[in-house]
Amino acid sequence: MFRNQYDTDVTVWSPEGRLLQVEYAMESVKQGSACVGVRSNTVCVLAALKRSVSELSSHQKKLMEVDDHIACGIAGLTADARSLVKYMQKECLTHKYVYGVPMPPHRLMADLADKHQLTTQTYVRRPFGVGLLIASVDNGEPHLYQTCPSGNLYEFYASAIGARSQSARTYLEKHYETFASDCSTEELIVHALQALVGCVSGDNELTKDNASVAIVTGGEKAKIMEGDDLTPFLEKLEVKNDDGDDDDDEEEAEEAKDDDEPQAMET
Repeated sequence: MFRNQYDTDVTVWSPEGRLLQVEYAMESVKQGSACVGVRSNTVCVLAALKRSVSELSSHQKKLMEVDDHIACGIAGLTADARSLVKYMQKECLTHKYVYGVPMPPHRLMADLADKHQLTTQTYVRRPFGVGLLIASVDNGEPHLYQTCPSGNLYEFYASAIGARSQSARTYLEKHYETFASDCSTEELIVHALQALVGCVSGDNELTKDNASVAIVTGGEKAKIMEGDDLTPFLEKLEVKNDDGDDDDDEEEAEEAKDDDEPQAMET
């Protein structure tokens, strides 16, 4: 089949029954820097890897606060993510103004998925080229959601998106039993950062400059940790690595070929 005959518009189906423009948008998510999300029975934690376009620039922001009980991490186009975050913030403010209570996360996620899906049915707009991991708390119970440019919505105990995220997913699958129960907030942060270590490209390391963590728990406002606040947790990672926790080396080698991905689309 001639692929380029069916990818000029998002509303055109290919003979295989695929919307190629939507698949291209999903590829932009895979090119973005990694974001990891984990949750226990009491708290939800996001960890993101920040990138800078050069040594002279600051690192791009990867974690954003939507409301007091909702935070999100992004992988893909930052500009698209800002647009979606502003939409969610507006919806949360409107709901709180009208009803006097915070917006239920599941309702916000349904509206967000509908907004994603609408762009796949109209030719005047392209799909959003960003994937979101959204940490939230509803009546004291944490929830972790993942969105897709296709409009699909998933809920996870743990997930990872972005470049070289397979290494993080492998770690989460291996250690899922240790944090699926009542794991402390500090332990959950260490698990999230440890999963993120495998997503760092080349000879780079996970540092306080290129890492960020968001914590969402019941009864407290969502909190984003960066810089020196992460130092105690990163030191625990170094001890862990020195003890021989190198299980993800094979996955990193398999994904080394992803280093030549287009840089213009990465965030």
